[in-house]
Amino acid sequence: MSAAAVDPTPGTVTRALLLPDLGEGLTESEIVEWRVSVGESVKLNQIIGEVETAKAVVELPSPYAGKVSALLAEPGDVVAVGAPIAEFEVAADAVRTPSAAGSPSGVASGGPVGSEDAAPRRQATLVGYGAMPDTGARPARRGRRLTVVERSEPESKPVAPVVESAVVEPLVVEPSEAGPKAAAERPRSTPPVRKLAKDLGVDLVALNGSGPRGLITRDDVLASIGTPSEPEAAPAAGAPVPVAGGGVVRETRTPIKGVRKLTAAAMVSSAFTAPHASEFLTVDVTPAMELIARLKASRSFADLKVTPLTLVAKAVLIALTRNPTLNSRWDEAAQEIVQYHYVNLGIAAATPRGLIVPNIKDAQSLSLAGLAESIAKLAQTAKDGRSGPAELSGGTLSITNIGVFGIDAGTPILNPGEAAILAMGQVRRLPWEYRGEIALRQVMTLSLSFDHRLVDGEQGSRFLADVGAILADPGMVLTMV
Repeated sequence: MSAAAVDPTPGTVTRALLLPDLGEGLTESEIVEWRVSVGESVKLNQIIGEVETAKAVVELPSPYAGKVSALLAEPGDVVAVGAPIAEFEVAADAVRTPSAAGSPSGVASGGPVGSEDAAPRRQATLVGYGAMPDTGARPARRGRRLTVVERSEPESKPVAPVVESAVVEPLVVEPSEAGPKAAAERPRSTPPVRKLAKDLGVDLVALNGSGPRGLITRDDVLASIGTPSEPEAAPAAGAPVPVAGGGVVRETRTPIKGVRKLTAAAMVSSAFTAPHASEFLTVDVTPAMELIARLKASRSFADLKVTPLTLVAKAVLIALTRNPTLNSRWDEAAQEIVQYHYVNLGIAAATPRGLIVPNIKDAQSLSLAGLAESIAKLAQTAKDGRSGPAELSGGTLSITNIGVFGIDAGTPILNPGEAAILAMGQVRRLPWEYRGEIALRQVMTLSLSFDHRLVDGEQGSRFLADVGAILADPGMVLTMV
């Protein structure tokens, strides 16, 4: 961040947190927010910030107990795995240095604190960091793990930090105070700052960074062209944006990243890999809506949110027991069809971060009440941006509720790795044939897309007909189970 690192306190060493691999096979993450500030004391496993991957927002726990001495990335910065994002002051007596006998490299006890053997590591996880490991035999190196930076307490002159990382990059030498960086040296900055400089025609080599260890910040770039760094209020959608010197901005470009980037890649992959087929069924769901009204008045469901989605989800789970091919996956690499004997039911959710599809694990084992509770919890978690990687992976079949947007029908695209997705339209009051007469009834259109490699038209049709039959007459469940 733009805040400068604080000077180390006597009797402490500085250790750095490198952005860990969050276990999703991704190479970068965006800093969402910091929950601590420079100079603040933190405890082991205290949540210090959040990062956003292409799949979810993940909380970062502190791997150390000590004081935050520097925050090296700003919210909005996209940081590569293995890059330093924060530094901590840790009590020197808390750092155990292995003896020469126990050190693979034979470094005697009392060597430089910044040496590799003086830094027993905790294994990074998504939920916290364990205690310091015993310093006996050194464990085997593992790729993309949380690594640390240590430097000795300076006596008279600061010692340059030594970074050890699974990704090896040339260490950038800090510029002298006498002038700008040498032309052959790559300026230290973040990807968003480099893009801003490119768009504004600013040469980063000519700038001296005001951030930690000479990092060039957004403010440095804007200051170089005399532009104030304070953000202005965003204009209304479609309104012209005035610029200095007259005229308006006719286009706005937004970086493709995070959930939007992953969603786009997944949809393109799905659309051009799995041969989609779609079917539609319009159903008189008046009996289902009447059942919902009775359930809301029931004491057993008094604290639960029962909606048409709840009944559709239950109908899907029942229909899958009769049409299991829709709960399968095409394994191209192994040339096998994987038949699931469980249902991880995905529920598409529109969030401020974009479309995500968290799933309810083993939904087939839930009662109607349990399903209602799980859907409500899943929706709230997604709305809050707290859906974790585990909730966003492993789905076997999905439902998307386009009816909440006033839409009747559509052709949804399959989630990669799934054989089917059902879209439920809005419930409308329409003239409908009922018992030989025309009456106003509550009607819904169901749209089913399926992978035609796995599901034949007959199987897809039978599944859709079963879901429709349950919604048209919930008592039909007795004939299906």
